[in-house]
Amino acid sequence: MTDAARQSFLTASARAWRTLVRDRFALAGGLGVLFFVTLAVLAPLVAPYNPNFQHAQGLSAVGAPRAPGAEFVAGTDLLGRDLLSRVIFGTRVSLAVGVISSVIALGVALLIGLTAGYFPGPARTGLLWIINAVLSFPSLLLMLALVSVLPRGIWVVVFVLSVFAWAYPARVVYGEVLSVTKREFIDAARAMGASSGRVLFQHVLPQLVPLIVVYFTLRVPATILQEASLSFLGLGVQPPTASWGSIIYEGARAYRSAPWIFVIPGAIIAGAVVSFNLLGDGLRDAFDPTSSVRRRGGP
Repeated sequence: MTDAARQSFLTASARAWRTLVRDRFALAGGLGVLFFVTLAVLAPLVAPYNPNFQHAQGLSAVGAPRAPGAEFVAGTDLLGRDLLSRVIFGTRVSLAVGVISSVIALGVALLIGLTAGYFPGPARTGLLWIINAVLSFPSLLLMLALVSVLPRGIWVVVFVLSVFAWAYPARVVYGEVLSVTKREFIDAARAMGASSGRVLFQHVLPQLVPLIVVYFTLRVPATILQEASLSFLGLGVQPPTASWGSIIYEGARAYRSAPWIFVIPGAIIAGAVVSFNLLGDGLRDAFDPTSSVRRRGGP
């Protein structure tokens, strides 16, 4: 990276950090994300019980789940398992699916977007045709079809959520690369004899960091919701593995007699999605100050 490009990147990063720390909503979202990540990492230490253990006292005399109380803070599920422990361990699964599938989708988007944006000719035309073709598919219907015919499991869910998620960010990366390659420091690097690989990875890619960070923080909650939807339909994470969506799916049959089984994980999903979205919006405003001006109705 040239000195001018490096200085520009550092200046933009410092300005973004100052904007971010003044955004109370973004800070609240960041604290929420930190809470859920910590909960996932420390799940074996935080959870009071084994999430799959069926407690003898976890069901009433007539076989009904226990309501929240002193022994089971969040109550039990239909099999007498501690709901709080299952929600805590479900945080691991839901966040892992969201993060891994988002990383895969973003990696594919970067590879295709960088290639299409930097190399003109047949390569660009072919890649843009592939991107447009994937964007034209009804992704939800195809995801349901794939998870229905493939073996059930976490990695299948990750694959299905990744396979259609890369096209839109690839299109955005492509447009950003076209813009970056027209800047003066790129012309200077080429004039100094830098290879295409060096220009791409040392000069173009660092300019895409804000875009990557913002997309990642906004993509993870969308993936969490998609995984929860698939699991609620019985097509996602399979029992006895706990995820937020699978817990709701298992408790849907008792939504009247034991509403806490789906209300508690539903509230947790809402909290996680709001936290990631607040952080993502804050990062977007920090890296692009004009976006907050536009939202306030400014010029």
